[in-house]
Formats: sequence, structure tokens, C-alpha cells
Amino acid sequence: MNQKKIVITKDGLVKLQSELDHLISTRREEVASAIKRAREMGGTENNAEYEDAKNDQAFVEGKILTLENIIKHAEVIESPAQPGIVELGDKVLIQNQDGKIDQFTLVGSAESNPAEGKISNESPVGRALLGKKVGNKIEVATPAGKVKLMILEVS
Repeated sequence: MNQKKIVITKDGLVKLQSELDHLISTRREEVASAIKRAREMGGTENNAEYEDAKNDQAFVEGKILTLENIIKHAEVIESPAQPGIVELGDKVLIQNQDGKIDQFTLVGSAESNPAEGKISNESPVGRALLGKKVGNKIEVATPAGKVKLMILEVS
């Protein structure tokens, strides 16, 4: 089965690798210690601490598998090939129909984080911005309704 490549910036890959390293070297050990302590305190039956620790272990192991998969299939975004045209890895300054100005970095879905201004190339706004250039006006259907945007700057 072919796994599709996961596009990611160089910084995003470093951040994911760091998170993976922390989970493997630190969190795994912390959770194992918590399981051991809970087992020693009251066995495994009807022991809420033990159940919580086992749930933590499942979460940590699941996160490790997810990160390993992303890193294994990562395709690092190189510097934009076409200056002035919106591509993955670009910072885009946009203005909406109300005059509000926002800046986004267009990234792959594995590292998207709207709270940090990183939007996915697979999101409605991300898809609409790809291939556009400064001065282009676009209309995007979002969950909140149609939004009109103008591209002010691409870097």
C-alpha cells in the first residue's frame, strides 16, 4: 500500500522530531513509572490511578506511532520556487472584506495550527490561496460562510 507523502516545512519536521524524541525518552518512562506506582498502591482492579496511567500510556504510544508515520512519509517543502506566487511554505498577508489584515503561513496538514497562523494547504482558504499572487482577489466558502480576501503580500 502506497502511503501518500506528507508535506511539511523544515522547521515543522524538526519540531515533530523533537516531540517524538521527548515522548520516547521522557514521557514513556514517566507513564511506565506511574503504572508501576499505581499497581503497587492498589493492584489493577478498581484502581482509578492505574486506569488513568494505562490510558496515558495508550495515548503516548498512539502519538508516537502517529509521529513516526508522519516523519517516515514527510516530504520537506523546499524554498518557494516562484517568488510572488503563493506556494507551500510561503507567508501570505491577506485582507478580508471588512478590512481586517491577517498573515498566514501555508503549510501541510501535519503542522497546521491556525492559532499560530499556520494554515493547511488542504483547508478551504489554503486551497484558494495556492497559485495566486499579490493583488489577486479570491472568494472562499468557509464553514462560517463566503469570505472575500485580497492578497497583499507573499514572502
